Amino acid sequence: MALETSFERRSLPLEYPFGIARGTTTETEAVFVRIEDGDGTTGIGAATPSAHYGETAATVEAVLPDLLSVVESVGDPHQLERIERRMREAVRRNPAARTAVSIALHDLVAKRLAVPLYRYWGLDPAETLETSYTIGLDDLETMREKTETAVDRGYGTLKVKLGTDRDLEIVRTIRSVAPDVRLFVDANEAWTPREAVAKIDRLAEYDLAFVEQPVPAENPEGLRFVSERSSLPIAADESCVTLADIPRIADRCDIANLKLMKCGGLREARRMISAARAHGLEVMCGCMTESNASIAAACHLAPLLDYADLDGSLLLADDPADGVPMPDGRIDLAGLERPGTGAVLEAAFD
Repeated sequence: MALETSFERRSLPLEYPFGIARGTTTETEAVFVRIEDGDGTTGIGAATPSAHYGETAATVEAVLPDLLSVVESVGDPHQLERIERRMREAVRRNPAARTAVSIALHDLVAKRLAVPLYRYWGLDPAETLETSYTIGLDDLETMREKTETAVDRGYGTLKVKLGTDRDLEIVRTIRSVAPDVRLFVDANEAWTPREAVAKIDRLAEYDLAFVEQPVPAENPEGLRFVSERSSLPIAADESCVTLADIPRIADRCDIANLKLMKCGGLREARRMISAARAHGLEVMCGCMTESNASIAAACHLAPLLDYADLDGSLLLADDPADGVPMPDGRIDLAGLERPGTGAVLEAAFD
């Protein structure tokens, strides 16, 4: 079977400037991948790399020819395990680039079988979740306005970025606007261990579901210190990058947060979920600010998760891809009427 492959880089502006403890962005760079079989069926995927993990759109473009050469040499898109193993051998890092190819392959295979990806995996679409909607760091009034907009749009779960000297005031303000939403917070490594414990004690009165990545990933003992003393569950994000990290964080947190752009592919993501379960952890799937070309694939993992933080496409001013329906933030796999991941590009590649 002859496969034809191509890719294209696009800049995607965000609806609002998106701030976290490490800085603020106004757009994201995505590299879209297409894999077409000889019968005209096309799978699409996308990479949205993070410089925090040593990857950029330029590095994705640089390694994609080698990754797609692996796909073309194997020829059969159904050989997913073989292809992903050989891609890891060809390009040992660059997980976002490998993820884009993995998504496109899974999309193609499920389309060839005329089933949505969740059905290909044997998952129940009724066992789905509501994604959180993220309120990025900003001045207090802007964060209040963003929260009011999110509530007006029907989002019932919010994630609030913290990591400032006004964290308590931020959460107090968010709760005054949205008293009934499920709420969790993300410090993005900004606190020291003792600072984290003290802040969490004060934040707990605002009925938070959990606290994400309170301390730097390079301080695993600090994460353990916080987890042992925290009055709220702790989720590990920057400390949980690949499968090998799961046993390392198992006694240092309550929730493993995997992201496709960190782990390198859909098959690896499923292995991480299984490993986290084996270690007694709850599981969340998060994302970067991404297009539906990649978010749609992550949505099909929803039946395996405890939490979904898959709002990446919802934060864009305009997404060139459509994806899985999310009425009021609920991931509606049962309402997906297309095979594959459900992602469709509005315009063909140049």
